[in-house]
Amino acid sequence: MQLGRSNHFRRRAQRRRLAVLLHYDRIIMDIFLLTPQPVVLLCGINPFTHMPLPPEHHDKTQALKTAGTFNSRAQHVRHPLFEKSAFFDPRDLPQLKYEALRSIQKDDYSVTQAADQFGLSRPTLYHAQEQFDKQGLEGLLARKRGPKKARKLTPEVRQYLAEQAAAEPREGARQLARRLSEKFKIKLHPRTIEKALKTKAKKGLQTPS
Repeated sequence: MQLGRSNHFRRRAQRRRLAVLLHYDRIIMDIFLLTPQPVVLLCGINPFTHMPLPPEHHDKTQALKTAGTFNSRAQHVRHPLFEKSAFFDPRDLPQLKYEALRSIQKDDYSVTQAADQFGLSRPTLYHAQEQFDKQGLEGLLARKRGPKKARKLTPEVRQYLAEQAAAEPREGARQLARRLSEKFKIKLHPRTIEKALKTKAKKGLQTPS
């Protein structure tokens, strides 16, 4: 009788310990589920390993941007030529335009199909075709973006500036800008006036006597 009672209490104690363990297991599981866990996708030896691009990739990108020939829509290029190729570069806009035009002429692509495959708009392709017909490969290059000649600096305005500068040598560019505004109803930055006067003076020195 005593042995049976002892076994009974032992089993009750075991059940209590098991219940406590299960309770703590649930708590731990709840904490685990509520805590944001990193999503791991097994895709190689090292999951989500960041492979830095080689330096030459960034160098070429910068060179293309400086030259004005960088294609900002490179991710839209779908043609197989530009997939995983070291030669065909979707960032190189002139090369992309040339291959798109070539596909139209040699591979019987429609303009719409070429635009879709090479990530270019139809107006861009029409313009590229026109420039290519006129200038060849040079027509596919970006136009030079040098400083444009100031439209306000007409010969009459330049002559007036030269006369005023000769009559009043001590008068600065700000005063000349004010006079131009009053006489011609135009606004010119003092720095623009200074450059115009320097150019006029250089031309005067180069004029043979």
